[in-house]
Amino acid sequence: MGMRLRDVPTRLATGAYILHSGITKLKAGPELAAGLHASAAGAYPVLKDIPPQKFVRALAVTEIAVGSLLLAPFIPTAVAAVVLTGFSSGLVGMYLRTPALRKPGSIWPSQAGTAISKDSWMLGIGLGMLIGAAERRR
Repeated sequence: MGMRLRDVPTRLATGAYILHSGITKLKAGPELAAGLHASAAGAYPVLKDIPPQKFVRALAVTEIAVGSLLLAPFIPTAVAAVVLTGFSSGLVGMYLRTPALRKPGSIWPSQAGTAISKDSWMLGIGLGMLIGAAERRR
């Protein structure tokens, strides 16, 4: 089973967004790399030992792979949904683990968290595609 016509808009929009983000990160300078690394390592301490430039390169390659997979029409939606859900879960986890990204005592984003709060939409899209794929199997 490949991709249904109804899956095209969400896969196209989400895939293009993630692919562009990854391509942009390939050009990240030392300051941006340090900032992205510090944010990620603050939420996931296991990342602290990875040098910032290496971390951002790995993140960029991951985003390019996820975005490309979503855009590839021959990849079944169930596979694309699992990858998108896993990827966006990590980003939502970072949002939830970083208090400065949320208003005090709330799940709603602070001004600093607005940009990353969009990752919750990607998680919703991934889960929606998973549910759609499961319904098709029944």
